[in-house]
Amino acid sequence: MAAPVAAPAVDSGAELLRVLVSLLGVVALIFFVGWLSRRAQARVRQGGRKIRVIESMPVGVKEKIVLLEVGGTQLLVGASPTGGLRTLHVLDTPVQDDPAAPAAPTIRGFRDVLAQWRRP
Repeated sequence: MAAPVAAPAVDSGAELLRVLVSLLGVVALIFFVGWLSRRAQARVRQGGRKIRVIESMPVGVKEKIVLLEVGGTQLLVGASPTGGLRTLHVLDTPVQDDPAAPAAPTIRGFRDVLAQWRRP
């Protein structure tokens, strides 16, 4: 009868170090891909912005209306997943921002939080 084979001893300190180094590598890779993505987007957007989103408001679960400005003309556009984009109205006189209205708190995305965290 063969003698039972003993399980090799596991060095928990070395395993913990290996896991931490792997985790740091993945986090560094995420930051590198984010930086690379921002650099690629900066190269695409040469020449300034010709289209500006003035305001957007949801009117349903997946539908929303958007007020756009293109070359000084303002357009009210409806956006839905089934109908795509549809021009609802071309404004004769541009809508002016109301300076007396309090600014609504902006919902910050993950990109904004990371950008603020990275600033010195």
